[in-house]
Amino acid sequence: MLSAVRALAFQLSGAQLGITVTSLVIGMLAEPSLAALLRGPLTAAGLPGTVAPGVASALGVGVSTVVLMGVGELVPKNWAISRPLAVARIVAGPLRAFSALFAPFIRHLNQSANRLVRRFGLEPAEELESSRGPAELVSLARYSAQEGALPADSAELFVRTLHLGELTAQNVMTPRVDVRALEAQATAADAATLTLATGLSRFPVYRGGLDDIAGTVHIRDVLALTPERRAATPVTELATEPLLVPESLPVDQLLDRLRTVRTMAVVIDEYGGTAGIVTLEDIVEEIVGDVRDEHDPAAGPDLLRTGARTWEADGGVRLDGLAGIGLEAPDGPYETLAGLLATRLGRIPADGDEVEVADGWRLTVLAARRHRAERVRVTAPAGSSSPGARAADGGGERP
Repeated sequence: MLSAVRALAFQLSGAQLGITVTSLVIGMLAEPSLAALLRGPLTAAGLPGTVAPGVASALGVGVSTVVLMGVGELVPKNWAISRPLAVARIVAGPLRAFSALFAPFIRHLNQSANRLVRRFGLEPAEELESSRGPAELVSLARYSAQEGALPADSAELFVRTLHLGELTAQNVMTPRVDVRALEAQATAADAATLTLATGLSRFPVYRGGLDDIAGTVHIRDVLALTPERRAATPVTELATEPLLVPESLPVDQLLDRLRTVRTMAVVIDEYGGTAGIVTLEDIVEEIVGDVRDEHDPAAGPDLLRTGARTWEADGGVRLDGLAGIGLEAPDGPYETLAGLLATRLGRIPADGDEVEVADGWRLTVLAARRHRAERVRVTAPAGSSSPGARAADGGGERP
């Protein structure tokens, strides 16, 4: 069966040859026989002798066509669609034998057809080369979920996995403004204190500023020291060489590097400065959503429904994550809600700022901190039939 699939184009040509020959043979045998059977009853029914043969022939063609299409093509096709593996096991052997018997004729037909297609400026494509792309697979997954053939959570996981290949390090990183790091003069005790305050286990170590990353330190190495040694040990002695990656690096390549080298990378922008950091957890969260454990600091959901037409969102939420509530943000030099607000305002957002975006949607800054909008109210236009009946990332409607 696998050998037949590997030569799919050749097997399909053999099947088409068999269908065509069968149709011609049935037409040659069935039409005259049916016409002869019908001619007598039609004449007895009162049709003129000159008309009866033509009507009988037409009826013979019609009956043979219906029988051929129904019994010979539609029924087997539907059977194969409903039981693909079982049917494949039954027909693979006979089909391969038929194709092998008529192999020279099939190859000649394929070559002739390909030459004719090339005369029209087209290049023939193998059936396996025209397999479904990511966009078609996404549509199939979502349609299957809508029809109940696939669990909604599984479909969403599949879609997120497919979209992962479209992302770069810049899309998944923790931006520079949110990076928690240690100065080179800090001690191992300072690293332990920062871990207790943030719940994080890895930190970049920098000299002078974040654009000069000296290494990364893991709390595991800090805890291996006695409390007395922690206070006297600089973090630079525990730091390992940083993994530096460009912000344009595709996520699939980034994932390979993080799995084989280390689990944190420093993302470098086009000017050589530090754009942010990225970890394995950041990539995993792109697939499965927000991942939190008992050591993570308490935080609200990225998107929380607060009313019939309102949501409260984190300023760092990606704009493509708002498509689920019906907000299609206009294209621009930004990827987050905070970036959209700053671009529309033309300045650093402040508490109470409000802008209107696509199709009457309004964004209101609820809290601004560290030169960006931190919490934003998203309001749908009146009469909107927004599909966001549930909040994203585990958020629900606020009571």
